[in-house]
Amino acid sequence: MTNPKRIFVAALATETNTFSPIVIDRRGFEESLYAPPGQHPATPTLCTAPIPVGRRVCAEKGWELIEGTAAWADPAGLISRGAYEGLRDEILAQLRAALPVDAVVLGLHGAMVAQGYLDPEGDFTARVREIVGPDVLVCAEIDPHSHLTAKRVAALDFFVAFKEFPHTDFVDRAEDLWRIAVDTLEGRVKPVVSVFDCRMIDVFPTSRQPMRGFVDRLFGIEDSDPKVLSLSVIHGFMAGDVPEMGTKMVAVTDGEPAHGAMLARRLGLELYANRGRHLMPSTDEITAVGQAMAATSHPILIADMWDNPGGGTAGDSTVVLKELMARGARGVAVGTIWDPVAVQLCFVAGEGAEMPLRFGGKSAPMTGDPVDATVRIVALNEKAEMMFGSSVVPFGPAARVALLDGAGAETGIEVILNTVRAQNYDPSLFTAMGIDPLAQKILVIKSTNHFYAAFRPVVSDILYCSAGRPYPNDPATNPYRFVRDDIWPRRADPFADSTGDAA
Repeated sequence: MTNPKRIFVAALATETNTFSPIVIDRRGFEESLYAPPGQHPATPTLCTAPIPVGRRVCAEKGWELIEGTAAWADPAGLISRGAYEGLRDEILAQLRAALPVDAVVLGLHGAMVAQGYLDPEGDFTARVREIVGPDVLVCAEIDPHSHLTAKRVAALDFFVAFKEFPHTDFVDRAEDLWRIAVDTLEGRVKPVVSVFDCRMIDVFPTSRQPMRGFVDRLFGIEDSDPKVLSLSVIHGFMAGDVPEMGTKMVAVTDGEPAHGAMLARRLGLELYANRGRHLMPSTDEITAVGQAMAATSHPILIADMWDNPGGGTAGDSTVVLKELMARGARGVAVGTIWDPVAVQLCFVAGEGAEMPLRFGGKSAPMTGDPVDATVRIVALNEKAEMMFGSSVVPFGPAARVALLDGAGAETGIEVILNTVRAQNYDPSLFTAMGIDPLAQKILVIKSTNHFYAAFRPVVSDILYCSAGRPYPNDPATNPYRFVRDDIWPRRADPFADSTGDAA
């Protein structure tokens, strides 16, 4: 009987919008998810799925799983130096104490940026590699909205990214990660990573073509090609101003680097050929509100796609709400507008109270002006939560307020004000505050595409709204300092002068 393996697992993850004014300290992780060793909940979360999946795999194999800290912060601006270094060193100390180990399995996001660190995950994985040496397996699950730096590729034996956007497959990809890790440790495969630089930055929702068909083909290749262990698209994260930002195509093969390089290049050039065609069509707030009010079947969902806390914004833009108010829309539920001060005032006043309230529009330029309104506090929830697949996402304390007119009558618009920033994933956002989303004419949410899987089956139509510019959503004109210039759309055809493979 072979000796049981000893495997260390931990997670350190967030997504950094380097243009966001919201700095994240350690409390930002503790408010979202901070689990000391052995205390991660049984339910997986977006970037910590390797831990609960690893528990099951190691139990089945009779292996020892040594858990380190799991920490996740909802996306925002830069991570403070103290928060990053403190969490990094906490996990590294746990790893040293666990030695010797046969493998290290990590849950990362890949778009973290900290004060003094343009590539924290590169720094972290390089330190892990230094501790365990060259012969111990080190692998990770990552988010496709990440920056794939050379330093990370060098430190990791292999990695797997979510394929779906919305990220409905984070548990499935953690299963892939562990399957390859087990096969490697038991000597059946030798993973080799091949990366092709697509020289572009784009948005790739898999809920529509052409990306839906592309991802389905990736699954088909994995199933049919015995040389391929995994295929991943690193979408890139355009709100991250770092030198290696951009789209990459990744092939993990069983000891076949030439085959992997060929496959990554071919698929990467296909992505490049479809540049600019992936993102869902959008309208401004005037058109979106007009179409929603004219609709004859309900509810209509307006996705305020660029005021997305999942992309690091505050989530306090009032542009769409102001348009709804100006047009006299009724049967409207807005979820959410982030304003901890307004929520605190609502809790002090209590349910049923009527009061003047100023909320929203405070975080940054181009988010609209604050709303000044008389409101009735309909409901309060100290620990409001919504679902994202099998994950539970906190967004409270939260207050549900109804806007009143000058005579004290309700205008037909209700707003959810929240304290913990979180993008709007699921209709449970509304039901948590006592709102029946199916009874509304218009729903407004703040999310780019992660909402799609849960909301599409229950709404009559989805209107993607580009309102204001709280998020740096045009890589051709974003005021980058570090992002390279030789990627599309910053350069019309970055392949033209080098390989002749321009599409």
